[in-house]
Amino acid sequence: MEKHITNILLVALISVGLLSCEQERLEPILTTAEGGGTLTQYIAYSVESTDPGGANVNGRVVFWKNNLDQTLVQIALYNTIEGEMHPAVILSGPVGDETTTMMELDDVSGDTGEFGSSKFFVISDTAFYDSILEMDAHINIYLGPSDNTIVATGGLGTNAEAVESN
Repeated sequence: MEKHITNILLVALISVGLLSCEQERLEPILTTAEGGGTLTQYIAYSVESTDPGGANVNGRVVFWKNNLDQTLVQIALYNTIEGEMHPAVILSGPVGDETTTMMELDDVSGDTGEFGSSKFFVISDTAFYDSILEMDAHINIYLGPSDNTIVATGGLGTNAEAVESN
């Protein structure tokens, strides 16, 4: 009988301990390890309006290199159309050459002018960032998912000078 009471007390103490941990509010850790969370290498290109209907959608696309040698793509556009999702696509060749899609990025939210699902689109190919300056490519931003009207475009790699890099 004494052994059963000891087991019951032990189970009760463990249960109370587990339940109290579940209810404890923990503060977020806002620091990172040395060098972690800091992006310093980037290449930025202009994205210019194609001016369909005077929308004047324009901005920049920035390619960042992270500590894992992944490429993070960030887009910031002005004058996007509220309520619309604007597909962003990297195509091979110069602006105006719409032959081969190299990569479909996330859609840009017309409400914010940035990617709708995350601040960055991640390209896990570790060779991508180092090949950007030599790429024969451009980026198109489309009016909507079912509308192939290009609202903004910009050359990448050999088709344009980077507006900023580090």
